[in-house]
Amino acid sequence: MGSLLEAEERLLVEEEPLLEVQDVSPYTGDGSIDIKGHPILKHRTGNWRACFFILGTECCERLAYYGIAKNLVTYLTRRLHEGNVFAARNVTTWQGTCYLTPLIGAILADSYWGKYWTIAAFSTIYFVGMTILTLSASLPALKPPICAGSVCPEASLAQQIIFFLGLYMIALAAGGIKPCVSSFGADQFDDTDPLERTRKGSFFNWFYLAINIGAFISGTILVYVQDNYGWGIGFGIPTVFMAMAIGSFFIGSKIYRFQKPGGSPIIRVCQVVVAAVRKWSLDLPHDSSLLYELPGKTSAIEGSRKLEHTSELEFLDKAAIVCTDDAKYGNFSHPWRLCTVTQVEELKILVRMFPIWATSILFSAVYAQNSSMFIEQGMVLNKRVGSFDIPPASLSTFDVISVIIWVPIYDRVLVPIARKFTGRERGFSELQRIGIGLFLSILAMIAAALVEIKRLEIAEAEGLIHEKVVVPMSILWQIPQYAFVGAGEVFTCIGQVEFFYDESPDAMRSLCSAFALLTVSLGSYLSSFILTMVSAFTTRGGEPGWIPDNLNEGHLDRFFWLIAGLSLLNLLVFIYCAMRYKCKRAS
Repeated sequence: MGSLLEAEERLLVEEEPLLEVQDVSPYTGDGSIDIKGHPILKHRTGNWRACFFILGTECCERLAYYGIAKNLVTYLTRRLHEGNVFAARNVTTWQGTCYLTPLIGAILADSYWGKYWTIAAFSTIYFVGMTILTLSASLPALKPPICAGSVCPEASLAQQIIFFLGLYMIALAAGGIKPCVSSFGADQFDDTDPLERTRKGSFFNWFYLAINIGAFISGTILVYVQDNYGWGIGFGIPTVFMAMAIGSFFIGSKIYRFQKPGGSPIIRVCQVVVAAVRKWSLDLPHDSSLLYELPGKTSAIEGSRKLEHTSELEFLDKAAIVCTDDAKYGNFSHPWRLCTVTQVEELKILVRMFPIWATSILFSAVYAQNSSMFIEQGMVLNKRVGSFDIPPASLSTFDVISVIIWVPIYDRVLVPIARKFTGRERGFSELQRIGIGLFLSILAMIAAALVEIKRLEIAEAEGLIHEKVVVPMSILWQIPQYAFVGAGEVFTCIGQVEFFYDESPDAMRSLCSAFALLTVSLGSYLSSFILTMVSAFTTRGGEPGWIPDNLNEGHLDRFFWLIAGLSLLNLLVFIYCAMRYKCKRAS
């Protein structure tokens, strides 16, 4: 392992003359510590040697998650005998919960436990939840009897309680793990070291690849096992992989680099607002160096570097004004009255990042079409390929394949080429990367619209407009739209994770990662809202609307064009916000 890392260092130095090689301390320069709280040696810890364990953990955890999520609606309808609407509602509610609970894990990690112990605790909950789910699908007493003809006995209250207890333990645990794993992996690279800083950019690419490898295995092998060999073994396999994830994570404990939790970020934000309001009538000093800050390099926030003062949002600077009473009584330890410049800058960073965060929501709305309108479009296309019938939902595999192909291309081909033109260590800036992904999402919707236009033309030519039947056009024509979504993920989703890690305050990284995950949930809600509005406005006057039950009578293409148009407007807003964005400056 050591020789591989040394070879990688020589390669990076040879290929990247832009990186400045310096003599550095044997200890990390970002304040990281070992598991016992001692300063940590760089050459023995962190870096890729630690990330291999973290990537293994993420791959196994995502395999376990998607091993449940991919086929959950099938289990609810076929084994728990729920109706289609009720089952679909249970699935969407559970998935939405999985992307809301990261706020819980992030707050615990940043405020009290740290990322390592948060991951460890919630991984244990995850395994227990998976075990309960497996038992509920395996033991006859914990599942309803199979259907007798058309009679399907409902699950008893006790059976439902046990199943949903396991399911929502997984939702809670996934939320506790998800915002911490990526930022904990990035913590293994020292921001003060140019070489390690470049490796960190590669880490986010391979992290996302690990996620999609887990999703690919679940969407193919595990779904097949569940459908053909039973749900007990189908849930049992991901349970075993979750145990492997926990084992992989703990094996690397001695070589991990840790960042100290800095206390509640929410409380710190509230303190700045309260202190600024209290001193609303005071005038800001002309010299920003007169604002309150601790001397030297020590920050008032545990585990955080100092942040340099910026001239934006100056009204918040009033929280750091040292007034007469503060100076007279030496009252410098009351954070609800007086905050440091670093604490004020934390809030400024969150405000500056908000427009970038908001413009990512529509990308998630495009991604949501993978599991909704793209599938409905596939249902009215010819699914026969050779001697096989391809389920419409299986086409989403091309999204995952696209990600698996694009990650190494981006990391090994595009970044070195872009680096020569931009002079940046990572080739593209995080904002440039997000913008490229937003553009690719527009191409995905255009591709879907063009496929639908062609499908409707064939339906009209064949006289099938008023027939609720499949149109003789191959479902494989959907591959480009899924591929564009996957390519967009490699740019926008990874760029977003990278952006929120690098730009967030040191002591708020898990929380900002949770906010990034929240866009997935909000994008799904936005997609549902747009569908509701489209249905309401296009079905007036007895019209079938754009998306009727018989899609041959509708205009699904117009819905795709609408999303493409909104995505274009969103891209323009993003470009405007990105051009005005000012990166954080830490010391």
